[in-house]
Amino acid sequence: MTSAVSTRVTERGLRLLVWHVHGSWTTSFVQGPHTYLLPTVPGRGPDGRGRAGRAWPERAHEVAPGDLPGAGVDAVILQRPEELELAQRWLGRRPGSEIPAIYVEHNTPRGNVPDTRHFLAGREDIPVVHVTHFNSLMWDTGIAPTRVIEHGVVDPGRLYTGESRSAAVMINEPVRRWRVTGTDLLPAFAEVAPLQVYGMGLDGLTSALGADPARIRPVGDLSQPELHRAVARNRVYVHTARWTSLGLSLIEAMHLGMPVVAVASTEASRAVPREAGFVSADITELTTALGELLDHPDLAHRMGSFGREFALAHYGIEAFVRRWDELLLRAVPETAGTAARGGSR
Repeated sequence: MTSAVSTRVTERGLRLLVWHVHGSWTTSFVQGPHTYLLPTVPGRGPDGRGRAGRAWPERAHEVAPGDLPGAGVDAVILQRPEELELAQRWLGRRPGSEIPAIYVEHNTPRGNVPDTRHFLAGREDIPVVHVTHFNSLMWDTGIAPTRVIEHGVVDPGRLYTGESRSAAVMINEPVRRWRVTGTDLLPAFAEVAPLQVYGMGLDGLTSALGADPARIRPVGDLSQPELHRAVARNRVYVHTARWTSLGLSLIEAMHLGMPVVAVASTEASRAVPREAGFVSADITELTTALGELLDHPDLAHRMGSFGREFALAHYGIEAFVRRWDELLLRAVPETAGTAARGGSR
C-alpha cells in the first residue's frame, strides 16, 4: 500500500481503546494519528494504568471505564485474554462480532511448544498480530487471521559513548523470570566485564545469583531519557533472554549505536546482523566476544554504528505506524471515526 493509506486513516480519526500493558510498545503505538483511550482504574492496577506518567502525545487520553460507552470507540486493541471480557463489560459490545478488535500477541508460546494453541485459534473475527516472525511461526493460531507487525522504536538518537569498560543489561523482574530472561547467565558475563543491570523488580538480584555487587550492579528502573543516557555509556549491550519475544530493549540499544552480544534464541539472530554484534548459543563464544569488544573500542563503535543504521531501517517508528494504519484500514469499517469528529471528544 502507498502513503495514501495512512492519509485516509488519519482523516478518519479513529478512537482506539488500548490498555497500557507494555510501556515501550505502547509508547510506539500512540505515535500514530489516532485518539488512544487508556483505561484508568483506582489504584492504577493492570486493568487500568492509564498513562502512568509517560510523556506520550496529547492524543493518548486516560478514560474511566464508566465513560467508555459514550466515548465513541471505533476499535479495541487487545493484549491480554482477560481484556475480551473487560471490553465487553465496559463497552456493552462484544469484541470481534459487535466492535472491531485486534489482538496483539507480545509473547512467545509457553507449554507444549511448538504445539501451543492460541486462545483465539478457533475464532475468525479477531485478527492476531504477532510482534515477531518467530512468534508467528511458533504459535498455533488455527483459523484466526494473523499478521506480523514488527516492533518500531522512537529514535532516541545516537547517544553511545562506550566510555565505561562495562556492559549494560536491561531485564525486568530478573529474579522472578530467571531462566526465561537468562538471569542465570549473568555471572558468566560478569567474569569478563562488570554488568550494569537496568529494569524493574531488581530487588534481591545479587543475592539470588550469589554475585559480587561490584561485578553485577542493579541500577534500577529509570525514566526513558535517563535510561538511554546511562545505558549508552557502557561499552556493550548484553542480551541474555532465552524465551522471550524480541525485547524492545535490544532494539533501543541498537538505536543508541551500541554493539550487541546476544543469546541466539527466538528472534535475536534475525534482529542483529553479524556486522552489528555477536549472536550465538555458545556462552563461551559470547563471553569471548564481550572481551573482544571491551578491548577494542574502535570495533565496538564500528559495530554499533552499523547496528544503528540497521535498526533505523528495519525497526523505525514510521514503518511501524504505517503498518498499523494499513491493518486498521482493513479492520475498521469506512464509517468509523465520523462520530468522533462530531463532538464525542
